[in-house]
Amino acid sequence: MSTADILLWVVLPYVTFTVFIVGTFWRYKYDKFGWTTRSSQLYERKLIRIASPLFHIGILAVLVGHIMGLIVPESWTDAVGLSESTYHFMAVSLGAVAGACTLIGIVLLIYRRRSVGPVFAATTDNDKFMYIFLVSAICLGVLATLVGAGVLGSGHNYRADVSPWFRSIFYFDPQPELMAGAPTAFKVHAVAGLLLFMIWPFTRLVHAFSAPLGYIFRPYVVYRTRGPHDPGSRAVPRRGWEKIG
Repeated sequence: MSTADILLWVVLPYVTFTVFIVGTFWRYKYDKFGWTTRSSQLYERKLIRIASPLFHIGILAVLVGHIMGLIVPESWTDAVGLSESTYHFMAVSLGAVAGACTLIGIVLLIYRRRSVGPVFAATTDNDKFMYIFLVSAICLGVLATLVGAGVLGSGHNYRADVSPWFRSIFYFDPQPELMAGAPTAFKVHAVAGLLLFMIWPFTRLVHAFSAPLGYIFRPYVVYRTRGPHDPGSRAVPRRGWEKIG
């Protein structure tokens, strides 16, 4: 094992998780008023109605795919009768759709942010910094999917090396030698993902932990029209100068 492998596949993950947890706690405790998406919907509505759902639905599907691929061992899917070829086909096909939605969505969001004057004016340096890491992680993820599917290269079963390495970090028994033998596309994507999570608490991405789930279960609001007996509907006398004589 080289020193670079130890730094990348042992030190970096633990530093990332530490910064992510401590940074999120610090942000919530000391910057609650800054814990926001700084929504720009008021400035432009047409494009965001397409771009935002595409990106958010796509990224959620990508997240589910990563959880299934990295956390669920291959032996578990074999135990329920799901062959590796079937799993691979499902993962690649669904991952391709999710990746395409995410990529198209983020491209449209960036185009909107750059082309709409008020939205661009509301974009901070922190936002631009965050977009670099976010777009890099997405693009490298698409590249890794193509490599794993065999579209680029001969294909690769990431559940044989990347997934066990990822789980070994949480077992506190890191196995960097597994990632050392993985294709370069997976290595670069893993580093980009770790760096994205490292800056996460200090950007607008923290809004992912503030989903308004209570809105779904809240009581409905009753709207009533004003009738003739409603005090608010009474005619208000016009104020102004009155004629003399």
